[in-house]
Amino acid sequence: MKGRKARWSVRPSDMSNKTFNPIRAIVDSMKVKPNPNKTMIALSIGDPTVFGNLPTDPEVTQAIKDALDSGKYNGYAPSTGYLSSREEVASYYHCPEAPLEAKDVILTSGCSQAIELCLAVLANPGQNILVPRPGFSLYRTLAESMGIEVKPYNLLPEKFWEIDLKQLESLIDEKTACLVVNNPSNPCGSVFSRSHLQKILAVAARQCVPILADEIYGDMVFSDSKFEPLATLSSNVPILSCGGLAKRWLVPGWRMGWILIHDRRDIFGNEIRDGLVKLSQRILGPCTLVQGALKSILHRTPQEFYHNTLSFLKSNADLCYGALAAIPGLRPIRPSGAMYLMVGIEMEHFPEFENDVEFTEQLVAEQSVHCLPATCFEYPNFFRVVITIPEVMMLEACSRIQEFCDQHYHSAEGSPEECDK
Repeated sequence: MKGRKARWSVRPSDMSNKTFNPIRAIVDSMKVKPNPNKTMIALSIGDPTVFGNLPTDPEVTQAIKDALDSGKYNGYAPSTGYLSSREEVASYYHCPEAPLEAKDVILTSGCSQAIELCLAVLANPGQNILVPRPGFSLYRTLAESMGIEVKPYNLLPEKFWEIDLKQLESLIDEKTACLVVNNPSNPCGSVFSRSHLQKILAVAARQCVPILADEIYGDMVFSDSKFEPLATLSSNVPILSCGGLAKRWLVPGWRMGWILIHDRRDIFGNEIRDGLVKLSQRILGPCTLVQGALKSILHRTPQEFYHNTLSFLKSNADLCYGALAAIPGLRPIRPSGAMYLMVGIEMEHFPEFENDVEFTEQLVAEQSVHCLPATCFEYPNFFRVVITIPEVMMLEACSRIQEFCDQHYHSAEGSPEECDK
């Protein structure tokens, strides 16, 4: 008999070998144990449900109960989602500047799968995509597993994390498949102004590069800012906008996301739409129970729920920013939305630490406060704070960070200097 030799040879695939999550790799390598005398405060996890202080609205919970009790949503749906559910999403996000129909909506298993399908349909191995730095690490994780090169473009902390547009445009070449724009931003908590978004769109139009708009934090902006969906500002740049229930409705574990196809000049044509449908058939669609609940979730969730969530986040953001801004050696950047705040570390004043990873590692060891080093987001010497925790815990965490800085801060000349309290 001819064929393969009868011996074991089981190897991981190239895709699995290329798959790398910087957050997991860095966090898992932090072996240090927290201070046993202090309760752990995790400011590192981008999950608003962790502490139980931000439950979803009862209407959202009732919607899923009703869908379950109906017995209508126990079978397979079309891979792109039930037509009726896609109609509800299209209706919810439709506006005259960016009209939507059901055919423009693909439902996915969370926003992360929406991003994965968009990258897979727009880029081939050997091409490149442009992603923000600092930025959500999943873009790189997904792209590199598919053999797609990642080119980071810079966000500018001194301009509240606006894009360095000149540097961005310099990265574009004949192999650039798409530009990823994340607004509001994880990890920065920034919200781009209309004028800045228009300048981003001008670059994309000039260079004929489609945009993947990660807008999972859309509408999660504080009262002094406004979220502008990117697709409402351009009719000539094709945009795949990704969103979902996870953040605004505080149910990340329900795994319901979507892709909104904005292509008013028919630049994508049928090919990109057909490609997204084919790719969606690899997983046969998201949870049907949540699809069945979408109509009620989108239309019956009271405005008060959104308002209360944002009021809490803004209050916590202001509290955290104010406390950390008063600590010598730290430079927080005030956020305008989402659930995060970035803090710069003036490393010259903390000479015993080589980088942000060592700084945050020792913060855990001494104070049992866990912040994510921004090396996870390819932006060293910053750390990210999650602002969804209860206010009393936020106050305690900031107090401990103050104490940590008191212990380790040195003046520029190298002599110890007590922090002002």
